[in-house]
Amino acid sequence: MSAIERISTGLPGLDKVVGQLRLGDNVVWQVTDINDYRYFTRAFATRALSENRRVVYLRFGLHPAVVEPLPGVKVYELDPNNGFEAFSTEVHTIASREREGVFYVFDSLSDLLSAWATDLMIGNFFKVTCPYLFEQNTIAYFAVLRNSNSYHTIARIRETTQLLLDVYKHKGQFYVHPLKVWNRYSPTMFLPHVSSGEEFVPVTSSVDIARLFSQLKHYKLSDAVRRLDYWDRILIRAQELMDRLEQGDQSAVPAEREIIDLLCKIMIGRDERILSLAKSYFTLQDLLEIRNRLIGSGFIGGKTVGMLLARSILKADRDTCWEQYLEHHDSFYIGSDVYYTFLVENGCWKLRLEQKKKENFFTAAKELQQRIMDGAFPAPIREQFEQVLDYFGQSPIIIRSSSLLEDAFGNAFAGKYKSEFCVNQGSPQERYCAFEKAVKRVFASTMGEDALTYRLQRGLAGSDEQMALLVQRVSGSSHSKYFFPDLAGVAMSHNAYVWREDLDPDAGMMRLVAGLGTRAVNRVEDDYPRLVALDRPTLRPAAGFEDIRKFSQHKVDVLDTDLNENDTVVLDDMLGLKADFPGWNLLAVRDHETTRKIKKLGIKKPDAWVLTFEKLMTATDFPQIIRRMLKKLEAAYNYPVDIEFTANFSADAGLKVNLLQCRPLQTVGKPRKKEASLDYSPDNVLLANNGSFMGGNILQALTGIVYIQGEEYSRMSVSERYEIARLVGQINRFFCNDEHESVMLIGPGRWGTSTPSLGVPVSFAEISNAAVLVEVASQKHGYMPELSYGTHFFQDLVETRIFYIAMFPDQAEMVFNHQLFDQFDNALPKIFPAYSKWRNAVKIIRPAESGKKLWLNAGLRPRRLTSFFTAI
Repeated sequence: MSAIERISTGLPGLDKVVGQLRLGDNVVWQVTDINDYRYFTRAFATRALSENRRVVYLRFGLHPAVVEPLPGVKVYELDPNNGFEAFSTEVHTIASREREGVFYVFDSLSDLLSAWATDLMIGNFFKVTCPYLFEQNTIAYFAVLRNSNSYHTIARIRETTQLLLDVYKHKGQFYVHPLKVWNRYSPTMFLPHVSSGEEFVPVTSSVDIARLFSQLKHYKLSDAVRRLDYWDRILIRAQELMDRLEQGDQSAVPAEREIIDLLCKIMIGRDERILSLAKSYFTLQDLLEIRNRLIGSGFIGGKTVGMLLARSILKADRDTCWEQYLEHHDSFYIGSDVYYTFLVENGCWKLRLEQKKKENFFTAAKELQQRIMDGAFPAPIREQFEQVLDYFGQSPIIIRSSSLLEDAFGNAFAGKYKSEFCVNQGSPQERYCAFEKAVKRVFASTMGEDALTYRLQRGLAGSDEQMALLVQRVSGSSHSKYFFPDLAGVAMSHNAYVWREDLDPDAGMMRLVAGLGTRAVNRVEDDYPRLVALDRPTLRPAAGFEDIRKFSQHKVDVLDTDLNENDTVVLDDMLGLKADFPGWNLLAVRDHETTRKIKKLGIKKPDAWVLTFEKLMTATDFPQIIRRMLKKLEAAYNYPVDIEFTANFSADAGLKVNLLQCRPLQTVGKPRKKEASLDYSPDNVLLANNGSFMGGNILQALTGIVYIQGEEYSRMSVSERYEIARLVGQINRFFCNDEHESVMLIGPGRWGTSTPSLGVPVSFAEISNAAVLVEVASQKHGYMPELSYGTHFFQDLVETRIFYIAMFPDQAEMVFNHQLFDQFDNALPKIFPAYSKWRNAVKIIRPAESGKKLWLNAGLRPRRLTSFFTAI
């Protein structure tokens, strides 16, 4: 058995006290003054350099440096303001790069409070860093400032470290009191030791120890403040200031702005534009109310900030009394620190760091998802969860993702993370289990393939992305066994889908459904929400009642309180509920023709209805309310906005809107003022349409086409269609390796459908590198595109700058001349020989190999909208 290598602290007397240091030791010094820590780090570094050891100084504190710039000392400058994850990852990366046997000196951990605001995260950092340094056979020095951190944090540090040494200076002498020395013991080790020349002499007399500690007065076991996290101390200070202001204490006024800025910094986020808005519209009372409904600590996340900020903007509006239109909310917020603490406490952090490596980015994510689902919450968090559920009783609730980066300027993360409904029925224990499982599902969605792909594409793979949560009461009411809102939808202050020349893009648009809003934000299968141009709310893309009936909402998403689960109900099954539905006649019209046919056939069914929302548009001021709301929010943001809402009718209060979400609307920019010309032969036009596209004006050369042939695809089994979808994903990854590639995807029906009979069931990650996406209709095979403006799918297209075209070849003025593909060789067998059997169904066209060029030219023309793609 090899002998243990003994390492000197640089102070021979101290070596005797602790039995010297050993490789793997993490040494934490609790000091009153940073200069006291410097005394020990200088001795440590000097001795290590004299023995030709490698010394690394990790510099991040606000205090003066604790290691002198000696030859041989390697200094890393770190910025904790980038967040816990980025900071911890950087330290881990440095330790991996420097490898074994390095001697580390860290700045004071207490200084991390200025960046992270919570002791909790300091404890988390130490718990994930200390074990890794131990495995690397290093020795690391850390410091904490006495009375700066909570007892709980010091306890977590003590539990994790190998040595914890309490240091104080009195009358020019250092006293070192070892509180923990792992795997070493002597009869006097855990007594205070006083410096005497080069020695540290134990103070053994009870008289001397009592006199010494009474003079130092550094132990205050009854000090309630020390038992609080730094975060809580800030909030107590804010509440005390609020109390003074309410009592009319004018001397408190100058401090109000300072405390608002501080609270915004620790609760709202780091995005400067959002922070500026928060500081302008949130009052001190607003911020304290957020804290009163916050579980844990940390940021409340983008989705929560957007919802609360929008409500504050409207509350400050002097032109409209929004209280008469808006529902109140009583949401709770799960702070972002809960997410990281959950990962740390459940042993997930090491795997999280491994997952961030390029080679493990997707593969390790699956294991991490499972570990999250198997994890357990600390008892204090469980208690707060139970209190929230007690508050809501058996009202249905929804747990919504609200990550740090979500709903920010430039990054919507639309649909990338989960939102989970809890119908919230059953015993308290059953309701709690469902709630906790829902929270973990949202946490696990941070490791979903679409979310990870999105972060890679947006250059956010290394960013601090903590998951906070928004817990909301589901807006709506009970109708027999179903619970749902009367209306739900999304609305945008800018309308990128103007299907007629006389529509104003700046008036905005709305995507409206009856029931839960899931059918408004997702691409629904074989169903059609109502699209509303807010300057012409009665105008519809569909013409004639037959088209209106066909392209309308036929199913309603609800919560089934009997079965305690989500459900989708066909409209016919909802007709028996219309009697207790105050606004039914505003949403639906009788379908007399269908009713006559039903009766003629002798079928006993209620009269048929169609959800047109026609009277809602004509007999109420609802569209004007939404338009006014959007304009007010857009003006405050100085940017187009995108909102989610529900609305409910009541006999006494009329129609009330529940504003659920507000975020900057991701746009592709303004169309070019001057169009470039393009000469082409009509015989070479591959496809052309009149208005069914999104993406602004464009003139772009394309390097390739991937074409899924509809007739061949229709003959495939379900499993074969999924195989085609995975092939598309491989093609997508193949083209992403060359930044000069610009590829058009053409396929039958809806890309990204979950129903293979309606299109190609790809995930967005499998089509994310396309430049143009084309959906081709076919009445014969049941393929029907949907211009899903306002959905998460649409946000994906916009943020990745994918131009979208819906093709209806049977309609006048539309051309789809797919015979032109016969001019080109199919590159599929060459690029993917394993998939050669699909050469008739999947074509990869590389025009340059045939000496030809491909162009997409589209935009708003005088008197008509048009887009066409041509081969020259």
